[in-house]
Amino acid sequence: MRDETTKQAAQEYLATKLTEEEQKYEDEHNMATAVARSLLVWKRFKDAILTQCNVWNTVTQEETLVCKETLLGDLRIWCAARSKQMTVQYDSRKLLVTVKNAGRLEHEKDVILHIEGYRIGADRDDRDARLVRNNEPVNVDMLILGELRVLTGIGRQRSA
Repeated sequence: MRDETTKQAAQEYLATKLTEEEQKYEDEHNMATAVARSLLVWKRFKDAILTQCNVWNTVTQEETLVCKETLLGDLRIWCAARSKQMTVQYDSRKLLVTVKNAGRLEHEKDVILHIEGYRIGADRDDRDARLVRNNEPVNVDMLILGELRVLTGIGRQRSA
């Protein structure tokens, strides 16, 4: 009986050790992917914002939203009707994207998004990077639309 329990304990130890090693491997490779692809993630996010601003202006048939890229590479979006602005900043060292929206109520915080690497397939080395908020992947189009709605003063969600 003792041999069995010792054997079982040793197997549990090995399983735990393998799990920890696998997690360490995942963490290291996810971080490397996030660093390597962070600029691409930022470009995709920036392009999505510019696209939604262009669509918005096409529908309104006026330049309701003015989008400009700063010398530092950040985005500034102005709402001409409300004299409010939204700033989107990319921090490559911290792998962060911060959305500051002057259209938000005072008690509402800035939106802080993290760039993380993740496995996309069964192969250990198939990886990509994405934006996450509160440890959940971000639906970029919905986030941008919500922020533009707040910026223009019509509220985050459509009323029924």
